[in-house]
Amino acid sequence: MKRCAVVCSLILLAVVSVFAQVKAKDGVYFAQGDSFGSSGWKSQVVLEVRGGKIVRAEWNGVSNIAGATDKKSWAKAGNYGMAKAAKQGEWDKQAAAAEAWLVKTQDVGFKGLNKDGKTDAISGASITLTEFFTLANKALASAPVAKGMYAKDGWYYKESADFDPKSGWKETILVSVVNGTVVDVLWNGISKDASKKSKLVEAVEGRYGMAKAAKKGEWHIQAAAVQDAIIKAQDPAKIAVKADGYSDAISGASIHVTGVALAAEALKAAR
Repeated sequence: MKRCAVVCSLILLAVVSVFAQVKAKDGVYFAQGDSFGSSGWKSQVVLEVRGGKIVRAEWNGVSNIAGATDKKSWAKAGNYGMAKAAKQGEWDKQAAAAEAWLVKTQDVGFKGLNKDGKTDAISGASITLTEFFTLANKALASAPVAKGMYAKDGWYYKESADFDPKSGWKETILVSVVNGTVVDVLWNGISKDASKKSKLVEAVEGRYGMAKAAKKGEWHIQAAAVQDAIIKAQDPAKIAVKADGYSDAISGASIHVTGVALAAEALKAAR
């Protein structure tokens, strides 16, 4: 009986040691989905590794929905709509349960998801978890995010004070900061016309109308060039913008680069 207890303890220790070691050096890791899903969201995962263990896990998302903040903030504000149907709570609460489970078990290679991407093994999370584990593995397989200039990590959202009187659009920006580094920028807009979707969606779906006149492409293509420039510069103030709102510093963008100033405003909270 004693021998059995000893053997069982050794097996348990072996299992725990496997779970407790992550094959990644110490650092902060980031990964995000390749595109927005049918729901309009794109997942992002941040993992911090110290001493061979995951000590912090964050699962969040950014969206092409007009006026959307990061997914957790959107859910906490009651905009996501899951709480009405999900017994386990709104999306942010279920995501937190998945994060806590990963930190506790260290089982980034979890194989217990069913064909729908769900599991009964993680208490408090009845949502689809496929993206969470896929991105966690993708993050750990990449290089850690270098330490950047910002003091606070997080998702920083800002929108213009008013709708433009000519275009009817109000600009928005959402900046993701990981380990003090800007890793993602999402420039979008809200229309005064309630029948329109976000500026990004209108452009992607061919309703914005810039492509016919602009040599550098439709709005979302030029917006992507601005986003990339902000990520490269890290500090939006480093990007030279002329008095007329255009910038010669951003190749691929002949539009008014209002997203640059808006990103600078959003990032004030990260300093």
